[in-house]
Amino acid sequence: MAMERADDGGVFSVPRGYRSLLKSCRNLGTREEVRLVRLAFDMATVDGDGRRAGEGEIARLFEVAMIVTTEIGLGRTSVICTLLHKAVGRQSFTEGQLRPLFGDKVARIMNGLQEISRIYATHRVVDSDNFRKLLLGFAEDVRVQLVFLAEKLHEARQADAWSREEQERLVQEINYIYIPFTHRLGLYNIKSELEDRALRLGDPSLYQAITGKLEGSKEAREKYIAGFIAPIVAEMGRREIKFKVKYRTKTVASILNKMRKSQVEFEEIFDIFAVRFIIDSLGAEEKADCWRVYSIVADKYTPNPRRLRDWISAPKSNGYESLQTTVLGPGNRWVEVQIRTERMDEIAEKGFAAHWKYKGGGGDKAIENWLAELREILDSRDAGTMDLLDDIKIDVKDKEVHVFTPAGDLKTLPAGATLLDFAYAIHTGVGSRCIGGKVNNDKRNETLRYVLKNGDQVNILTSNTQQPNADWLNIAVTSKARNKIRQFLAENSHALADIGRETIVRRFKNWKMELGDDVIRRLLQHYKYKFAVDFYQAIGEGKHDLAEIKEFITRNEEEKPIPTPRREVDVTPPVGHSDDVLLIDRGVDNVVYKFSRCCNPVFGDKITGFVSIGEGIKIHREQCKNVINLQSRYPYRVVKARWTNAGATSYQTVLKITGNENANMMTRVSEAIAKDSRVMLRGLSINSNEGFFDGEITVLVPNTEQLSQLISRLKRVPGVTRVTRQDSVTDS
Repeated sequence: MAMERADDGGVFSVPRGYRSLLKSCRNLGTREEVRLVRLAFDMATVDGDGRRAGEGEIARLFEVAMIVTTEIGLGRTSVICTLLHKAVGRQSFTEGQLRPLFGDKVARIMNGLQEISRIYATHRVVDSDNFRKLLLGFAEDVRVQLVFLAEKLHEARQADAWSREEQERLVQEINYIYIPFTHRLGLYNIKSELEDRALRLGDPSLYQAITGKLEGSKEAREKYIAGFIAPIVAEMGRREIKFKVKYRTKTVASILNKMRKSQVEFEEIFDIFAVRFIIDSLGAEEKADCWRVYSIVADKYTPNPRRLRDWISAPKSNGYESLQTTVLGPGNRWVEVQIRTERMDEIAEKGFAAHWKYKGGGGDKAIENWLAELREILDSRDAGTMDLLDDIKIDVKDKEVHVFTPAGDLKTLPAGATLLDFAYAIHTGVGSRCIGGKVNNDKRNETLRYVLKNGDQVNILTSNTQQPNADWLNIAVTSKARNKIRQFLAENSHALADIGRETIVRRFKNWKMELGDDVIRRLLQHYKYKFAVDFYQAIGEGKHDLAEIKEFITRNEEEKPIPTPRREVDVTPPVGHSDDVLLIDRGVDNVVYKFSRCCNPVFGDKITGFVSIGEGIKIHREQCKNVINLQSRYPYRVVKARWTNAGATSYQTVLKITGNENANMMTRVSEAIAKDSRVMLRGLSINSNEGFFDGEITVLVPNTEQLSQLISRLKRVPGVTRVTRQDSVTDS
């Protein structure tokens, strides 16, 4: 908001600016409160030598303070902090001096503001570890966010005169920090302005192109709106409903997003404006009055049932309330209509601060819950900066889903949230043990990946043997769930590292070998680890053969590595296999080979060989996780191998199968296998729990073609949801 300027040459008027600030400031009810604001103003504008700050700096102070009061809706405490922020930053005053003058609240907020200012002094926030410190400062008191947000909004309004580098840094901060925060705090007007200013600074030519088209259609748009609202206004007047009507054009950023999402040009966007009916209604009649107005709108124009949004029965998580619909107006143009009361409108305009006002100074539970969740996320130090950025942005959704527990408790989650997110929203322990759930009392069980729908009632199923894994990060959407999963994985990694260290220390003791720093250094260098803890963790996970570690340590330095072969020749097949099944590189003649049980190669698979210690050549599938690991550690022991002919041999392989438990599941699976006489069943085990099952099938197949056909048949069995080969990197 621009401050008052005098008529004499545009010089800023301090007295009038000060009076405007006092008039706009909420909760200035006593002389003492006015005195505190005046004291803060004097301390902020007069240094220790009695010199007053320049008019430009004083004007900036008033402009930021007016944003705090008129656009965010805060009161005395926040105004005092806004005025004093820069003065404390110049070290004119200390926290110890402020506390006896203004109280603990002001001192606490000022401490947060100063900490954030120190972070910003580095000029690197978004792409550095300072981001976590910044969020920690914001999470202490919501007013720290709001005062700093007012300063950033003021900067954005002045940024046209900045250097290109400074503008790019500001745009990055706005996109990653302030737009998500304004969304969560319900400050939609400021959010929209920041989105527009970020676009204007980031891509000025595109911004100007859309702005030009909006200006060109302004007159026609206003004429259309006047004709659209006329019959509604007349009917509401006839029914003696007190109301105000506003209309707004959607922001440039919003229009651009819609163009990109729908892949259309500007001229093809019809609903570029919204009409808002604000009703004079309070208390128990609010909802009923909103629906009365909706019925009038729906009588005049045909509503789109898929675009009805009832945010008055179930408000958004940031407290936003409104009844929204899109109707087909004159000329077959879609028009968005918002219906809300005066109270709802103020909350929509000023978010958190309006909640504070209407709830008697107690704040808003949804905001406090979000701040508590933010603090919880930041307590996990294992997530990187970009993970935090993604989690903060991932929760910024224009749409939300409302989901119920079996007891009827409501949980609000972002659109796209999964059953796993819902489990974590109930409790971390429930999320960590979740194996699926029942939705809307359906007998069928849904998996963790089930995407929640508005109004779903979900009963979570758990198992004491279940625990999070890395794949859950691809399922979870909410920041709370993702953070808890990461936290578990990090703690599990530390536990595995302890196990690995104890294991290798014990083995070296049994071998009567010394495990000194020099040995650890050689092992880290050989296995390409930067830190010992990573090596210990790999031992704990069983990634390294301890016998190979012993061999590496004891191997004579003069021992030559096995030469890398150049050509391919026949080798003698092992007993039980037909002749000429494989060709293996020359240079390892007369060495028998075996098919590795970790991946069970089948004729037709891409394969490779690995020279093992005392067991000849092991044949692996190329995508086998073990051979990929071995190749990186012992490239000189890898040999080429390829199939020549299948002969009459059958190859053993193991399939993993999961799904929803049905009657006679084992019988149906067996029948699917028996349909091909060339496939022989060797073993079948299925475990069921809470309506889900998982199992392993061991079969003999002649080649990959028959194996693929078998997998396809199994996937068609009712209840089966997934079939994969053992140790397969991707689903077969």
